[in-house]
Amino acid sequence: MKPMTAGVTPAGQGIDGISWNILGQTYVPKQLSHDSFAWHATFPAGTFVPPHIHPTQDEFIYVLEGKFSLVLDGQEMQAGPGDLIRLPRGIPHGIFNHSEGVNKCLFWVAPTGRLYDLFWGIHSMKDQNPADVVALSAQHEVDFLPPPPEGA
Repeated sequence: MKPMTAGVTPAGQGIDGISWNILGQTYVPKQLSHDSFAWHATFPAGTFVPPHIHPTQDEFIYVLEGKFSLVLDGQEMQAGPGDLIRLPRGIPHGIFNHSEGVNKCLFWVAPTGRLYDLFWGIHSMKDQNPADVVALSAQHEVDFLPPPPEGA
């Protein structure tokens, strides 16, 4: 992986024209180095990232548009435009767009770890079924939590 370079990644563009479909969301990588990885994300209404843990990365989300519902270490929270969501390594978190509109945000993690490769893997799956996504994620330093019991 190359060191980070100085410059500007223009609006609407990403690294090498990449745009991934990840669980119904669109991720556009904006910066990649060993130390950090940033991407723009568009969450259509009703999409989410189920609760999971990054054991080796700190994650941040800067909300640009819309309102996110979060589960952070078992507590429910909300975040809207201009809010920064801080997700320290090892802390379980889930991100949900329960609104009827599109949410947009900028994610970044430090260090990069294997997340860039994981997104390629998920994007390349013919069917992004939950069991396969969870298994692949576990191989890339992201651990999804089991769903809550029925009725919980």
